[in-house]
Amino acid sequence: MPLTIRAPTIDELSSLSDLCFRSKAVWGYDEEFMEACRGELSFEPRDLALTPIAVAEHNGKSIGVAQVKVVDGEADLLKLFVEPSVLRCGIGKALLVWATGVAKKLGASQLTIDADPAAAPFYRRMGAYDVGEASSGSVPGRMLPKLAMNLRPKD
Repeated sequence: MPLTIRAPTIDELSSLSDLCFRSKAVWGYDEEFMEACRGELSFEPRDLALTPIAVAEHNGKSIGVAQVKVVDGEADLLKLFVEPSVLRCGIGKALLVWATGVAKKLGASQLTIDADPAAAPFYRRMGAYDVGEASSGSVPGRMLPKLAMNLRPKD
């Protein structure tokens, strides 16, 4: 599937937030849980200025999105979501390659991921490894797998 990876426009942030919501919902969460996550799954205009964001596009349609935050050489994958109808077609991998490339370019030696438990196997297949647990930003008391990917070869 030929993909274009590009920066989003401010006008599409709402539709990209909706894409994140649809993608998260594939794991079978109930409505109450999904509403609790809505803020964390949404993009705000300030995100464009503060963090690198990429849209995966196929035939002019947005089918995936990723967001990375790099501060003082530490990179965090904030979002990586794929349209449910095209899961397991390589879009997630392409976005993760983009995210690691951006993080490296901005000086990070490691990318950390607070993964949805259902998405953690994908990240592990891509080379991430477990480093502990992280508290959910949306659901009090919920713990998530915390993963990391090395971005620089070991000396």
